[in-house]
Amino acid sequence: MNYCKHSTGLLLLLVIGCGVKAQIFNNVPKWQFGVGGGVFVYQGDLTEEKAGSYKTLRPAIQIFGGKLVSAGFGWRLNVALGSLEGDDAKYAEPEYRRQRAFNFNTPITEISGMMEWNILNRNYANRKLAPYIGAGVGYTFLKIERDWSRFNNEYFLANSTTAIGLNEDLQHDPPRGKFIIPLVVGVRYFISDKVGIGLETNYRRISTDYLDGFSEAANPKKGDGYYSHTLNVILRFGKVNTLDCPVVKY
Repeated sequence: MNYCKHSTGLLLLLVIGCGVKAQIFNNVPKWQFGVGGGVFVYQGDLTEEKAGSYKTLRPAIQIFGGKLVSAGFGWRLNVALGSLEGDDAKYAEPEYRRQRAFNFNTPITEISGMMEWNILNRNYANRKLAPYIGAGVGYTFLKIERDWSRFNNEYFLANSTTAIGLNEDLQHDPPRGKFIIPLVVGVRYFISDKVGIGLETNYRRISTDYLDGFSEAANPKKGDGYYSHTLNVILRFGKVNTLDCPVVKY
């Protein structure tokens, strides 16, 4: 009898608990949509900064939308627009950079898809910091314009590695587009059920050393890349019950 009472009591607690959770997690958001603005940062041969060229930052905007699969996971599609720029002459040291004076620019039109992991399982939370990471695959469209018109032929001898490399580079057409692997880290904070803000860094791995139009004349062992920092506004919408428990009415 005591066993039955205890079992009945435990079952009642589970039902009540399930009902409470159902009330908490019932009608959680199903989709998210966001827009953001920030900067693109170029990484490659035409900068002395290991973290990228913060002397040639360019504007970036992004639009994204996706589905919240659970409290911890989701996916999204992302469109990013902007441009990249690099310029040797922005750096006084080492001296050869202003003598070489290579520069480039390109517009960026990028489409990607990625999975996200909300590390603290806070996809549905309000007024809590929600850090996340993500990875995916995408494609970026480029229109690279490279400029070597300020190259100092007197400083670099004709048989120098730089001069020979420049001739080789000019035989190589820059890519019009490349596949990328976006790697994302960010944090979100929702001020209500529907509206939130977020900070995000999105690094792109890209399989070319000609993002800046130069390779052999610079450093063929050092690959190019780029990333963005954005401030985003996010909207959550659509409703779905995440639990199978029936809602208990009291």
